[in-house]
Amino acid sequence: MQVPDRKKLIVITGPTASGKSALAIELAIKLNTEIISADSRQIYAGLPVTTAAPDDADLARVRHHLVGVLPLQSPYSAARFRDDATRIAAPLLERSGSAIVCGGSMMYIDALCDGIDDLPDVDESLRSSLAHEVMTRGTDWLLNQLRELDPAYYERVDRRNIKRVFHAVELSIMAGRPYSSMLTGKKTPPDLDCDIIRIALRMPRERLFERIGARVGVMARAGMIEEVRAVSNLRHLNSLNTVGVKEIVKYIDGEWTLDFALARLAKNTRVYAKKQMTWLQRKPEVIYLDVKADDTPASLCQKALGIIQTAII
Repeated sequence: MQVPDRKKLIVITGPTASGKSALAIELAIKLNTEIISADSRQIYAGLPVTTAAPDDADLARVRHHLVGVLPLQSPYSAARFRDDATRIAAPLLERSGSAIVCGGSMMYIDALCDGIDDLPDVDESLRSSLAHEVMTRGTDWLLNQLRELDPAYYERVDRRNIKRVFHAVELSIMAGRPYSSMLTGKKTPPDLDCDIIRIALRMPRERLFERIGARVGVMARAGMIEEVRAVSNLRHLNSLNTVGVKEIVKYIDGEWTLDFALARLAKNTRVYAKKQMTWLQRKPEVIYLDVKADDTPASLCQKALGIIQTAII
């Protein structure tokens, strides 16, 4: 008896500048479906160049969801992404039999595919106030706050990871209870009747780093400086606490030359890419698609279709 073809949620991920978006567009056209962006910065409006968001030509070819839909002042989380992506994917799966998720925000992808602890959204005024306190009092003050609010998490967290410490403090304050008490491990998986296939693009590190350097140059020529300048008065927002904005703000403020800011942007993007690759290495369910030097989005699409057709779920 032949097993009927099941619906498929196809995740296209990989390090930044590896060619995810171009592949996702080709796949969406082939499969007559749409793309759900899994990018924690592309969801915000106002920074399409700095976040390497799909341009007008890309958006005209394939409908993209969760791109440029939120003001910079709006908080967003992996849990909200899970809910939004599930809501968007359900009708696509019914209509086309497939939906494509594309992006490099690994926590978002894990939240959708594996589930996540349900955590409260943090009010932006609280986040901004806490960020101001850290800027004024320093990171030692922040660590002391965590020790008072959540001694258990203070003992096990990597205290050099200030972003993680900050996140624990803001959530402890927002919820009125220790952050560690919210990490129940009872993760809510997506309410989708489909198979999930995770494909990660992979290429030699040297070639990836060359692509990152080239992308930084393209972004600079495409208006990144002006784009960041227009929102630099909102730099305290969490949505702007990101690679690309922070380096250009240093140039705008006169602390760095433009050449130095762009070089540091390329370096920090390489660091981010390495973190993405390390994250993926911990995921045995990921199927790698090796990108050759002469591959095009069309040839990668054919390889991806082969993976999808033969994937063992």
